Amino acid sequence: MVRAQWRRPICAVLPIAPDTYYEHLARRADPARLSDRAQRDTELRPHIQRVFDANWQVYGVRKVWRQLRREGFDVARCTVARLMKAMGIQGVIRGKPQRTTIPDKKLPCPPDKVNRQFRVPAQNMIWVSDFTYVATWKGFVYVAFVIDAYARKIVGWRVSTSPHAGFVLDAIEQAVHDCRAVKAMGPDPNQNQPPESPARVRYAKTASCFAARVSVRYCRDSRIWRWLPVLTESKIV
Repeated sequence: MVRAQWRRPICAVLPIAPDTYYEHLARRADPARLSDRAQRDTELRPHIQRVFDANWQVYGVRKVWRQLRREGFDVARCTVARLMKAMGIQGVIRGKPQRTTIPDKKLPCPPDKVNRQFRVPAQNMIWVSDFTYVATWKGFVYVAFVIDAYARKIVGWRVSTSPHAGFVLDAIEQAVHDCRAVKAMGPDPNQNQPPESPARVRYAKTASCFAARVSVRYCRDSRIWRWLPVLTESKIV
Protein backbone atom coordinates (compact mmCIF):
# COMPACT_ATOMS: atom_id res chain seq x y z
CA MET A 1 0.00 0.00 0.00
CA VAL A 2 2.86 2.34 0.83
CA ARG A 3 4.63 1.59 -2.45
CA ALA A 4 1.51 2.39 -4.45
CA GLN A 5 1.41 5.83 -2.82
CA TRP A 6 4.84 6.92 -4.02
CA ARG A 7 4.82 5.30 -7.46
CA ARG A 8 2.40 7.78 -9.02
CA PRO A 9 4.21 10.89 -7.68
CA ILE A 10 7.44 9.49 -9.17
CA CYS A 11 5.74 8.98 -12.53
CA ALA A 12 4.48 12.57 -12.42
CA VAL A 13 7.95 13.98 -11.69
CA LEU A 14 9.96 11.94 -14.25
CA PRO A 15 7.54 12.29 -16.24
CA ILE A 16 6.38 8.89 -17.51
CA ALA A 17 3.00 7.22 -17.74
CA PRO A 18 2.13 4.82 -14.90
CA ASP A 19 1.47 2.09 -17.45
CA THR A 20 5.03 2.45 -18.74
CA TYR A 21 6.40 2.13 -15.22
CA TYR A 22 4.38 -0.99 -14.45
CA GLU A 23 5.29 -2.52 -17.82
CA HIS A 24 8.98 -1.98 -17.04
CA LEU A 25 8.56 -3.76 -13.71
CA ALA A 26 6.71 -6.61 -15.38
CA ARG A 27 9.44 -7.08 -18.00
CA ARG A 28 12.12 -7.09 -15.36
CA ALA A 29 10.23 -9.76 -13.42
CA ASP A 30 9.37 -11.81 -16.53
CA PRO A 31 12.09 -11.74 -19.24
CA ALA A 32 9.68 -13.46 -21.65
CA ARG A 33 7.87 -10.14 -22.01
CA LEU A 34 10.95 -8.40 -23.35
CA SER A 35 11.16 -7.45 -27.01
CA ASP A 36 12.72 -9.86 -29.51
CA ARG A 37 15.80 -7.67 -29.78
CA ALA A 38 16.26 -7.51 -26.01
CA GLN A 39 15.89 -11.28 -25.72
CA ARG A 40 18.39 -11.77 -28.53
CA ASP A 41 20.85 -9.41 -26.82
CA THR A 42 20.51 -11.34 -23.57
CA GLU A 43 21.32 -14.54 -25.44
CA LEU A 44 24.35 -13.11 -27.26
CA ARG A 45 26.04 -11.32 -24.36
CA PRO A 46 27.49 -14.43 -22.66
CA HIS A 47 28.76 -15.80 -25.99
CA ILE A 48 30.47 -12.51 -26.83
CA GLN A 49 32.08 -12.45 -23.39
CA ARG A 50 33.13 -16.10 -23.79
CA VAL A 51 34.85 -15.49 -27.15
CA PHE A 52 36.49 -12.35 -25.81
CA ASP A 53 37.87 -14.11 -22.71
CA ALA A 54 38.92 -17.23 -24.63
CA ASN A 55 41.22 -15.14 -26.83
CA TRP A 56 43.11 -13.33 -24.07
CA GLN A 57 40.75 -10.34 -24.30
CA VAL A 58 42.50 -9.01 -27.40
CA TYR A 59 39.81 -9.65 -30.03
CA GLY A 60 38.04 -6.63 -31.41
CA VAL A 61 34.59 -6.37 -32.97
CA ARG A 62 35.59 -7.88 -36.31
CA LYS A 63 37.29 -10.98 -34.90
CA VAL A 64 34.61 -11.61 -32.28
CA TRP A 65 31.95 -11.32 -34.98
CA ARG A 66 33.77 -13.73 -37.31
CA GLN A 67 34.29 -16.25 -34.52
CA LEU A 68 30.58 -16.17 -33.68
CA ARG A 69 29.76 -16.68 -37.35
CA ARG A 70 32.08 -19.68 -37.47
CA GLU A 71 30.25 -21.12 -34.48
CA GLY A 72 26.93 -20.83 -36.31
CA PHE A 73 25.50 -17.64 -34.82
CA ASP A 74 23.54 -15.56 -37.33
CA VAL A 75 24.47 -12.14 -36.00
CA ALA A 76 25.32 -8.85 -37.68
CA ARG A 77 28.63 -7.09 -37.15
CA CYS A 78 26.89 -3.91 -35.98
CA THR A 79 25.07 -5.95 -33.33
CA VAL A 80 28.35 -7.28 -31.97
CA ALA A 81 29.79 -3.76 -31.97
CA ARG A 82 26.78 -2.38 -30.11
CA LEU A 83 26.81 -5.12 -27.48
CA MET A 84 30.58 -4.93 -26.92
CA LYS A 85 30.28 -1.19 -26.39
CA ALA A 86 27.42 -1.70 -23.93
CA MET A 87 29.41 -4.39 -22.10
CA GLY A 88 32.45 -2.13 -21.85
CA ILE A 89 34.88 -4.46 -23.64
CA GLN A 90 37.25 -3.50 -26.43
CA GLY A 91 39.97 -5.24 -28.39
CA VAL A 92 43.63 -4.32 -28.24
CA ILE A 93 44.61 -1.53 -30.63
CA ARG A 94 47.95 -1.73 -32.40
CA GLY A 95 50.31 1.09 -31.66
CA LYS A 96 50.32 3.59 -28.85
CA PRO A 97 46.89 5.04 -28.04
CA GLN A 98 46.62 8.77 -28.62
CA ARG A 99 45.04 10.96 -25.96
CA THR A 100 44.45 14.63 -26.64
CA THR A 101 43.27 15.51 -23.14
CA ILE A 102 43.90 14.21 -19.62
CA PRO A 103 40.95 15.06 -17.33
CA ASP A 104 41.75 16.76 -14.05
CA LYS A 105 38.66 16.88 -11.86
CA LYS A 106 40.42 18.97 -9.21
CA LEU A 107 40.41 22.08 -11.41
CA PRO A 108 37.30 24.27 -11.56
CA CYS A 109 35.15 23.95 -14.65
CA PRO A 110 33.31 26.99 -16.11
CA PRO A 111 29.51 26.55 -16.19
CA ASP A 112 27.59 25.75 -19.33
CA LYS A 113 26.18 29.21 -20.14
CA VAL A 114 24.45 28.24 -23.37
CA ASN A 115 22.64 25.21 -21.92
CA ARG A 116 23.49 23.14 -25.02
CA GLN A 117 21.47 25.54 -27.20
CA PHE A 118 23.51 26.60 -30.22
CA ARG A 119 20.76 28.32 -32.23
CA VAL A 120 21.49 32.02 -32.54
CA PRO A 121 19.93 34.77 -34.70
CA ALA A 122 23.18 36.22 -36.05
CA GLN A 123 26.85 35.59 -36.60
CA ASN A 124 29.59 36.01 -33.98
CA MET A 125 27.30 35.28 -31.05
CA ILE A 126 28.53 31.75 -30.28
CA TRP A 127 31.84 30.28 -31.31
CA VAL A 128 32.69 26.65 -30.63
CA SER A 129 36.34 25.70 -30.33
CA ASP A 130 37.92 22.26 -30.30
CA PHE A 131 40.96 20.40 -31.58
CA THR A 132 41.55 16.91 -32.91
CA TYR A 133 44.33 14.83 -34.41
CA VAL A 134 44.95 13.16 -37.77
CA ALA A 135 47.31 10.23 -38.37
CA THR A 136 49.85 10.78 -41.16
CA TRP A 137 52.96 8.99 -42.42
CA LYS A 138 55.09 11.39 -40.38
CA GLY A 139 53.07 10.97 -37.19
CA PHE A 140 50.08 12.74 -35.70
CA VAL A 141 49.05 16.21 -36.82
CA TYR A 142 46.85 18.29 -34.52
CA VAL A 143 44.20 20.62 -35.94
CA ALA A 144 42.48 23.32 -33.90
CA PHE A 145 39.43 25.11 -35.23
CA VAL A 146 36.80 27.65 -34.25
CA ILE A 147 33.29 27.29 -35.70
CA ASP A 148 30.62 29.98 -35.85
CA ALA A 149 27.39 28.41 -34.56
CA TYR A 150 25.20 30.54 -36.84
CA ALA A 151 27.11 30.32 -40.12
CA ARG A 152 28.23 26.72 -39.52
CA LYS A 153 31.65 27.53 -40.92
CA ILE A 154 35.19 27.56 -39.63
CA VAL A 155 36.27 31.10 -38.77
CA GLY A 156 39.71 30.22 -37.38
CA TRP A 157 42.06 27.25 -37.58
CA ARG A 158 45.63 26.18 -36.95
CA VAL A 159 47.70 23.02 -37.52
CA SER A 160 50.52 21.84 -35.29
CA THR A 161 52.73 18.80 -34.80
CA SER A 162 52.32 18.96 -31.01
CA PRO A 163 49.20 19.50 -28.84
CA HIS A 164 50.34 22.62 -27.03
CA ALA A 165 48.00 25.38 -25.92
CA GLY A 166 49.50 28.01 -28.18
CA PHE A 167 48.21 26.69 -31.48
CA VAL A 168 44.63 26.55 -30.14
CA LEU A 169 44.92 30.16 -29.01
CA ASP A 170 46.26 31.03 -32.47
CA ALA A 171 43.03 29.70 -34.00
CA ILE A 172 40.93 31.85 -31.66
CA GLU A 173 43.03 34.93 -32.34
CA GLN A 174 42.76 34.37 -36.08
CA ALA A 175 38.96 34.28 -35.78
CA VAL A 176 39.00 37.49 -33.74
CA HIS A 177 41.25 39.22 -36.27
CA ASP A 178 39.11 38.15 -39.22
CA CYS A 179 36.04 39.56 -37.50
CA ARG A 180 37.82 42.90 -37.09
CA ALA A 181 37.40 42.82 -33.37
CA VAL A 182 40.79 44.26 -32.49
CA LYS A 183 40.32 46.60 -29.51
CA ALA A 184 42.43 48.02 -26.76
CA MET A 185 43.44 45.35 -24.33
CA GLY A 186 42.79 47.38 -21.16
CA PRO A 187 44.09 46.33 -17.73
CA ASP A 188 45.20 42.78 -17.13
CA PRO A 189 42.33 40.94 -15.36
CA ASN A 190 44.83 38.61 -13.67
CA GLN A 191 47.10 41.27 -12.18
CA ASN A 192 45.79 40.72 -8.64
CA GLN A 193 45.55 36.94 -8.95
CA PRO A 194 48.19 34.28 -8.20
CA PRO A 195 50.66 33.52 -11.01
CA GLU A 196 49.13 31.38 -13.75
CA SER A 197 50.34 29.69 -16.88
CA PRO A 198 51.18 31.93 -19.86
CA ALA A 199 48.55 30.10 -21.91
CA ARG A 200 45.80 30.99 -19.44
CA VAL A 201 46.84 34.65 -19.26
CA ARG A 202 46.99 34.86 -23.04
CA TYR A 203 43.56 33.23 -23.34
CA ALA A 204 42.05 35.65 -20.79
CA LYS A 205 43.40 38.62 -22.72
CA THR A 206 42.12 37.23 -26.03
CA ALA A 207 38.63 36.73 -24.62
CA SER A 208 38.52 40.10 -22.86
CA CYS A 209 39.52 42.11 -25.95
CA PHE A 210 36.10 41.51 -27.47
CA ALA A 211 34.06 41.00 -24.27
CA ALA A 212 33.41 37.29 -24.71
CA ARG A 213 32.05 35.00 -22.04
CA VAL A 214 33.46 31.53 -21.57
CA SER A 215 31.62 28.23 -21.31
CA VAL A 216 32.59 24.61 -21.78
CA ARG A 217 30.90 21.58 -23.24
CA TYR A 218 32.68 19.05 -21.06
CA CYS A 219 35.13 19.38 -18.21
CA ARG A 220 38.15 18.33 -20.23
CA ASP A 221 40.89 20.23 -18.42
CA SER A 222 44.34 18.75 -18.88
CA ARG A 223 47.99 19.56 -18.60
CA ILE A 224 48.19 20.18 -22.33
CA TRP A 225 45.13 22.28 -23.12
CA ARG A 226 42.87 23.37 -20.30
CA TRP A 227 40.95 26.10 -22.04
CA LEU A 228 38.68 24.38 -24.55
CA PRO A 229 36.14 27.20 -24.79
CA VAL A 230 32.77 27.97 -26.18
CA LEU A 231 32.87 31.73 -26.66
CA THR A 232 29.35 32.91 -26.03
CA GLU A 233 27.42 36.14 -26.25
CA SER A 234 30.32 38.08 -27.67
CA LYS A 235 29.80 41.74 -28.53
CA ILE A 236 31.60 41.70 -31.86
CA VAL A 237 30.09 44.06 -34.44
